[in-house]
Amino acid sequence: MAAPDDRSDLAGCPHLTRGAIDVAALAARLATADHGAVCTFLGTARRHSEGREVNLLRYDAYPAMADQVIAAIVAEAEAKFRGARVAALHRLGDCPLGDASVAVAAVAPHRVEAFAACRYVIDEIKSRAPIWKQEQFRDGAAWVGDPGSFRAP
Repeated sequence: MAAPDDRSDLAGCPHLTRGAIDVAALAARLATADHGAVCTFLGTARRHSEGREVNLLRYDAYPAMADQVIAAIVAEAEAKFRGARVAALHRLGDCPLGDASVAVAAVAPHRVEAFAACRYVIDEIKSRAPIWKQEQFRDGAAWVGDPGSFRAP
């Protein structure tokens, strides 16, 4: 994995970042006067997981593949939910507690489509994108799930 300040491995991967995520900016690049609904989802690093205190989250991925999978999911949502436009951004590297690890913004003429598109995208990213999470504890670290495999689209 590249050093946290090395972004060269993410060149050409607009759905991935090693920096902080600004969900308001993500939504702002989508919304127009034709969209009456803006729905956002922000996943943040939480302090506790399965009874243990987490100090830090770390995300790793195969960037080119992860970006391609997220782009496909966004395109699916835009095709599936009438009038929806969607953006998604996932963080890689270290993610301090309280910081956003993933954000999805969906806009649509009406709230039903915006909510549905937003939920579809986050659920599919969690299910299909080759992105792995490691929880850092005071006494060690553990990968969530099996980092050697993922469900293919």
